Amino acid sequence: MGKWLVLGAMLLAACATTTPSVPAPAFYVMRHLNTPAGERDPELLPEGQRLAAALPARLAAHPPRTIFVSSFRRTQQTAAAVAARWGLVPIVYDPADTPGLVARVRAAPGPVLIVGHSNTVPDIVEQLGGTRPAPLAHPDFGDLWIVTPGGATQRVRVAD
Repeated sequence: MGKWLVLGAMLLAACATTTPSVPAPAFYVMRHLNTPAGERDPELLPEGQRLAAALPARLAAHPPRTIFVSSFRRTQQTAAAVAARWGLVPIVYDPADTPGLVARVRAAPGPVLIVGHSNTVPDIVEQLGGTRPAPLAHPDFGDLWIVTPGGATQRVRVAD
């Protein structure tokens, strides 16, 4: 009986000294990666392709289980490496219907990656309960907003 008490005490001590884990994000929200200005449906520039290839490593600690992209090539190309890495099929959404997207995202298994546009990302982050980002301009590429279940919002670079 004595050795069981010692074993139990050791287990309790180990649990007490374990560093608490960081909560998994509920949502990853990002603008598509680098594209040329002024084109309706451009493909990613080489820099955007490089960052898209780095995205799975950035999300590896808590990989997405669901991905949402618009019908534009730039959002689909941004998410392609992540989808391939975890065998996911991105779901296409209408970027003009943020409330509809948010409802679908909340019903999806998470974490969820949403790839949007400069004019949709701030609304998406805010409607998911995060802190609204500042407006995005054309050169604002490579930021990822991580929103936890409690609404804490962290902005990180895809590749630092």
